[in-house]
Amino acid sequence: MAFTGNFMCTSFKKELLEAKHDFTAAGDLFLIALYTNSATFDASTTTAVFGGGNNEVADSGSYYSGGPTVANVLSNNNLTNAAPSSSGTTGFSSFTTKTFTSATITARGALIYNSQAEGGTTDTNTVCVLDFGADKTSTSGDFQIVFPANNASDALIRIA
Repeated sequence: MAFTGNFMCTSFKKELLEAKHDFTAAGDLFLIALYTNSATFDASTTTAVFGGGNNEVADSGSYYSGGPTVANVLSNNNLTNAAPSSSGTTGFSSFTTKTFTSATITARGALIYNSQAEGGTTDTNTVCVLDFGADKTSTSGDFQIVFPANNASDALIRIA
């Protein structure tokens, strides 16, 4: 078992202070890559690695492996981010539900990364590691990732 929990990447925390990530509606393009249980990621992950040799799941339905250099990834693996907000002393942001249609996928987790982070390359700006807790499978159907509500208690990205 390679995934060991959900993590906000340490490099992402530093990059926030360097103003390299824009979560506004007209901001950066955030992508998601799905991985098998053989992938090894944690808070120290700084690079989103792609392709079958790196334990990313294979192309299926509307999911495309191979990273942001593949044109289809930009239109199919992109996430819609919720507007950043705050409540009390917590700033937060999340993403809307992502569905890959007509897909046969088995994934244990995912990486969210910023394909447009200022000063970075298209594949090295990891935001967070998602551990699904167990293999999740779809067979010629929808593979759906439901993100938490965009509020101070539940949002995927919270700074308190």
